[in-house]
Amino acid sequence: MFQKEDFLEGKLLLIDKPLEWTSFQAVHKIRWLIRQQFQLKKIKVGHAGTLDPLASGLLLICTGKFTKKIQELQGQEKEYDATFCLGATTPSYDLETKIDQSFEINHITNQKIKDVAATFIGDIQQKPPIFSALKKDGKRLYEYARAEEAVEIPTRTVSIVSMDVTRIDIPEVALTICCGKGTYIRSLANDFGKSLDSGAHLTALRRTRIGTYNIKDAMTLEAFEKHLAGQNLFFLGCRY
Repeated sequence: MFQKEDFLEGKLLLIDKPLEWTSFQAVHKIRWLIRQQFQLKKIKVGHAGTLDPLASGLLLICTGKFTKKIQELQGQEKEYDATFCLGATTPSYDLETKIDQSFEINHITNQKIKDVAATFIGDIQQKPPIFSALKKDGKRLYEYARAEEAVEIPTRTVSIVSMDVTRIDIPEVALTICCGKGTYIRSLANDFGKSLDSGAHLTALRRTRIGTYNIKDAMTLEAFEKHLAGQNLFFLGCRY
């Protein structure tokens, strides 16, 4: 059973974030559950790497003194299972916005897809999506996008460790991507389409690993809530 001191001294929780939840909502839920269970006025809780609402998977949540480890955890290598849809783009590079352009895909072969994937390995220049929470001149990029204001987004260097094509069913391509800090898989999908002389957008994303932490060891928010309430569960998803 958990004790109040466990969370105050610090825990690392491996959470399987559900679709349509923001990372902030997951953190808020964990904080609220801990405060309610132990009648705490406040406790530090934070996450070590944002997942978009349309992405599911591993979210590292730190409590108490472990929040000091967040920056270190954010820098670790990440792995994702992603699905790209070829032949169309969206302003957000994913399903948050509607398709704005369509492209030919008849020229795209399975071999071409594999060859293009290989070209992304290593350090690459990537432009973050305008529908993102990054700031430019003190303003979130998505605020510019929603106001339909033009803004120059500089490219930045990101590292792609591996990009393995796991399934091809044109127009869908499934990949397992291992990458460094700051990589936007949505931007990778958009650039992937351009490299195929077509277009592409991200239709599914699940984070499966951060450093040595694996989604197989994570728990759902519901499982955490039940365990916190004292129900006997086989409990994974917690590190000291």
